[in-house]
Amino acid sequence: MAKKKEVSVEERLRALYDLQLIDSRIDEIRNVRGELPLEVRDLEDEVAGLNTRLEKLESSLETINNDISSKKNLIEEAKALIKKYSEQQKNVRNNREYNSITKEIEFQELEIQLAEKHIKEFKAQIEQKKEVISQTKDRLKERETHLKHKKGELDAILAETEKEEQALIKKSEDYKASIEERLVAAYTRIRTNVKNGLAVVPIERGASGGSFFTIPPQVQMEIASRKKIITDEHSGRILVDEALAEEQKEKMEKLFAKL
Repeated sequence: MAKKKEVSVEERLRALYDLQLIDSRIDEIRNVRGELPLEVRDLEDEVAGLNTRLEKLESSLETINNDISSKKNLIEEAKALIKKYSEQQKNVRNNREYNSITKEIEFQELEIQLAEKHIKEFKAQIEQKKEVISQTKDRLKERETHLKHKKGELDAILAETEKEEQALIKKSEDYKASIEERLVAAYTRIRTNVKNGLAVVPIERGASGGSFFTIPPQVQMEIASRKKIITDEHSGRILVDEALAEEQKEKMEKLFAKL
């Protein structure tokens, strides 16, 4: 049975820094998109909401028009009844019948007045709703135009970067699979806890990358020896020496150029 090749600390550091460079490149691509995907999603939700509102307004308008038609029919029925009662009134035999028919006529006249009042109110509601519909349509048109513009921006960026991003994500997963799980877990934890996503950084001007805290010379020497994995006591980031970082950057730039 072949003995599994032991990976040196230096090889682990190089693999971790390569992984960092790949993930940082993915971050750069996503930063270029910025808030665009969220903006597009919000605009899509707003457009959908305005369309739903328009549907409800149009439906409400139809209901009011139906109510007006119903009231107009009621008026016509009331007029027909008034005509009928007026004819009956000519042939009454006594005052009681006359008064009873008169009350029916008065009731139908009140029904007509009430229906006409309702029609007037319905027509006022229609005018109000038509104004709201007009404003909503203007807003919808403006939002749809804005959405089309933002989608165009996003599609253009995606067309430029999606292929590279997917290739980088695959590379990132490949690198993680080749590194010890405990180191990947530590790397992921650190990367999650720092603002810029930098979990592995080189020494720059005697301090860890992105930090103002100076690394003691003795510790710098240990880092440069690449004999053990050392973390920054202030930020918790994994530290690599500048020479190693430059070598890996040059290597990864060639890789990125091919994607």
